[in-house]
Amino acid sequence: MVRALQIALLQVRIYLQDKGDLAFSLLLPIVTFALIYGAFGGQTQFHATAHIVNEDSGGTYSKILLEQLDALDELDVELLSLTEADRKLERADLLMVIVIPEDFSDGLVSGEQVQLLFKQRGNAGQEGQIVRALVQSVADDISLGLQVQEQVIAALVDGNTTIHQIETTVERLLDEERENPTVAVAEEAIGSSPDAVNQFLPGIITMYVLFAIMLTARTLVEERQLGTLERLLTTRLSVGQLFAGKFLAGISRGFIQTVILMVLSYAVFQIFTPLSFVSALLVALVFTGAASALGLVLASAVRTPDQATWAGVFITMAMVMISGTFFPIEEGSVMEILSRISINTYANDAFTTLIAEGGSMADLGLEMGVLAGVIVIGLLLSRYLFKAMPGGR
Repeated sequence: MVRALQIALLQVRIYLQDKGDLAFSLLLPIVTFALIYGAFGGQTQFHATAHIVNEDSGGTYSKILLEQLDALDELDVELLSLTEADRKLERADLLMVIVIPEDFSDGLVSGEQVQLLFKQRGNAGQEGQIVRALVQSVADDISLGLQVQEQVIAALVDGNTTIHQIETTVERLLDEERENPTVAVAEEAIGSSPDAVNQFLPGIITMYVLFAIMLTARTLVEERQLGTLERLLTTRLSVGQLFAGKFLAGISRGFIQTVILMVLSYAVFQIFTPLSFVSALLVALVFTGAASALGLVLASAVRTPDQATWAGVFITMAMVMISGTFFPIEEGSVMEILSRISINTYANDAFTTLIAEGGSMADLGLEMGVLAGVIVIGLLLSRYLFKAMPGGR
């Protein structure tokens, strides 16, 4: 056992001294996670830009419309000239532009019907349709406020109440309702967590750890072809000790990589408690053991370094895809059944239970049992297939 540990220690030392290997193992997953977090993290509400041409420059109600649109959290307002808007629509730089006609304010004051013009390409896309609905809603609120104001004036104006007082009071009440609506809207996420850290971190960790360990199979095949393993066996080192050393080296490499990624995640995002961090480390240790066992099966089965590389890439990508690492899988679907083949599925579920759901090791019986089973079966199969020399031994 001591000799097996010495082999593992040597392999880890070589790994830590190889700057290119370290960069691949640590920097690449960090960059990948940063890109995914930037793309899918942050707010979950809709947000877009309303491109508006204001032909009613200086109009009271066009100004009110623009102010209320700009106050919406969902919208940013960008003003364009009509010429610029038409040019961008023609070049398909924009899919929709809202034009406020020059008689917009005057028409509202005189009680006439006015229209906002929505100039668009096709159906303006899903985003454009939502922007249209938001603009229309704000315009309807302004129109409704004017109607209420007219009716109140008609009903209450007398010698003691001036039209200006009524207008001021109605506008104040409408502003208060907009700021503190009687009916508020709250959001509740159902299903997967909208937190990009909880959603993607487990998959990033398991994908790159599995990828790195599987690619080490190439090194083992090269050592076998070059006769390095044969020369080692001329010493007192047995095949069993060499096999155990390679297995422990795979675990050590994957575990070191996982620990560093998890420590960085804890420092940046504060997603762990001390207990959940220790539990996650235990899950990581068992997962790297399963990945290392599969790596040995691969190294023992293939015959050339190129075969090892392509098989390692294929196995990693297949396990990542069918495990639903970066997209939800419908329960009861064929994909959900296939996902049970991937060890990533069980590791991801275990990490998610600990990180996002506040679970404990007691909740991970199935996941830990499957990963442990993969270790046992993988070691038995790889030991049976393991050959130290091209001629077999």
